[in-house]
Amino acid sequence: MTNRPEHPTQRPALVTGASAGIGAATAAALAAAGHPVVVTARRKDRCEDVAGAIRDAGGRAAALALDVSDADAVARLAIDASEPFGPIEVLVSNAGDVLPQSVLETSEADFTAQLDVNLHAAHRLARAIVAPMVDRQRGDVVFVTSDVNRVPRPNMASYVTSKWGLEGFARALQMELEGTGVRASIVRPGPTTTDMGLSWDAERVGPLLDEWTRWGLMRHDGYLASEDLAAAILSVVSLPRGAHITLLELEPEAPVRPRPPGRSDATPPDAAPTDATP
Repeated sequence: MTNRPEHPTQRPALVTGASAGIGAATAAALAAAGHPVVVTARRKDRCEDVAGAIRDAGGRAAALALDVSDADAVARLAIDASEPFGPIEVLVSNAGDVLPQSVLETSEADFTAQLDVNLHAAHRLARAIVAPMVDRQRGDVVFVTSDVNRVPRPNMASYVTSKWGLEGFARALQMELEGTGVRASIVRPGPTTTDMGLSWDAERVGPLLDEWTRWGLMRHDGYLASEDLAAAILSVVSLPRGAHITLLELEPEAPVRPRPPGRSDATPPDAAPTDATP
């Protein structure tokens, strides 16, 4: 059997968009698994709260203010993020934004801003963090995308465009990294309960959901929890070297339907009736 190099047991990790939701849950999951984590987002106070909770639970974490749309700040990231625990071994590119607007009502400035946060930022992060990983011949990069790549949703055109671009970018990077020892993976979540969308106007949410239902995109009212995505991301970066999860899609499980009257656990749904009369 071919000898496979092993990852270090404790791998410094950097998570963007980690002040709440999927990012915060991912930082906590990585720390619980023994990895020191640098928690980043625009609001350092909320990052400090997340890092403090991780430390209170026995993990190691540091907070760093980072606006992924600031090219200069991202360019300095390899140095800034390495100061607390050493060179970054795991990068989770999670920062993102959703604008609930139709194509025709989205301004050019808003469309460009969505592309910048959801797509251009991933390129900045890759240049800053992945290049040193290639030099070390090991590392994991996870891009959090969306199931809009498989089933686009109306009234989210800028978000859909940016996430389609992000997966194309990640696929190309996977090909370029092959043989370097660095793995790039895509984690594609379906509907998830996060802080994203809490700022939407209540008057817009109802019609938006109605439109999604009209297109068959809301089959049930189940949602993923941020912790579900965190568990998936942890499993991707924890895979032993020699294997590579290129794409992992998660969808919420539908609520369990009530059992039809008269059916017991011991009766298979397709069981034929039996005649117990002698």
